[in-house]
Amino acid sequence: MNNRTQLDRLIDDHFRYEATDDVEGVVGTFAADGEHEMVGVADGLRHGKATIRRFYEALFVSIQGEVVEPLKRYYGDNFVVDECIWHGQVTDGWAFGLPGKSGRASFRLLHVFELRDQHIASEHLWFDRTALERQLT
Repeated sequence: MNNRTQLDRLIDDHFRYEATDDVEGVVGTFAADGEHEMVGVADGLRHGKATIRRFYEALFVSIQGEVVEPLKRYYGDNFVVDECIWHGQVTDGWAFGLPGKSGRASFRLLHVFELRDQHIASEHLWFDRTALERQLT
């Protein structure tokens, strides 16, 4: 999968499913043995669709009104690096390693996606934790 149109479609669908709290849609973008990691968050690494599903089920309870503003996207053979700004309401900062924190927030995200057979083999994301902490109470 190295056609930019296909890569964009997969990543954009993934983000759209996240924005609409569509757990099955998000999980469907991952390979059966997919990996998801929020770098810098305790217990931030997940393997396999069942574990990824449980993460997203909990995540969608703790955030609302998600909008992803694209900034830059870089392409390589079977990988995409995506930089964006996340906007939304955090109702419980658990997913970001800040349990009990809440509020409106906007912060930068950097995703590194490895792709295989029209699916996400791995998603690793880094976020601006300092900016997020400053916005939550």
